[in-house]
Amino acid sequence: MDGTNYSMVSEFLFVGLTSSWKIQLLLCVFSSTFYVASVMGNSLVMLTVTSDPHLHSSMYFLLANLSFIDLGVSSVITLKMIYDLFRKHKIISFGGCITEIFFLHIIGGVEMVLLIAMAFDRYVAICKPLHYLTIMNQKMCILLLVAAWIIGLLHSVIQLVFVIKLPFCGPNLIDSFYCDFPQVIKLACTDTYRLEFMVTANSGFISLGSFFILVVSYIFIMITVRKHSAGGLSKALSTLSTHVTVVVLFFGPCIFVYTWSHPTSHLDKFLGILNFLITFLLLF
Repeated sequence: MDGTNYSMVSEFLFVGLTSSWKIQLLLCVFSSTFYVASVMGNSLVMLTVTSDPHLHSSMYFLLANLSFIDLGVSSVITLKMIYDLFRKHKIISFGGCITEIFFLHIIGGVEMVLLIAMAFDRYVAICKPLHYLTIMNQKMCILLLVAAWIIGLLHSVIQLVFVIKLPFCGPNLIDSFYCDFPQVIKLACTDTYRLEFMVTANSGFISLGSFFILVVSYIFIMITVRKHSAGGLSKALSTLSTHVTVVVLFFGPCIFVYTWSHPTSHLDKFLGILNFLITFLLLF
């Protein structure tokens, strides 16, 4: 197709979640309830951590930043999804789609690093309690936060640079309710095999690698605690259980979407709702 004059696509059209008005109304109530609960919960976490001097520790510092990130990712996707439920033609401009992908992957990258940082914080607190305040000081917390944002920005920009340069001449129909690399790349009027492989290597392997690091850290914590006391194991399990649940729910859909080449549209939409609504509600 080299040498062909392309008519640039100026907007994309979402298929959406369903064409049934009854189901759309139910989804609207469901999504709005979870979104409001997520906003209120995460805002409460940030307000409590910043206003209470007793919570000015590394664990709560990371938790407050995680809550801030959750507000961002749920707002980027969920508000547009709720708005589109009332529209017959679910349209997003090309620039809006690129912006959505940009913020989605920045926030996703920061989220992964923060979850790893929180696991490291729990490791130090449980396995090296005498050195906790020395290791997890204010300087370390700020360093982890800065690293998270740099990694998230690089993760998003590296992929986005290639997508912006792709020729889009139609069709412009995205079988989803949000923009992301796998759906948009398929609409390009050129061979995208190498780019799809790069997205898999970037997003898929990063998700899989981060999940592996977290699982190994949890196992190491459990082994260390078990060697010292049997009672401490149950306490460590109760401390980490919520974090482990969130990690599985967060990384599970990411790994599945970015490493499986041909997911069905219904499964892809279900994983999207699970990731953007339910998982981020559980985080607080």
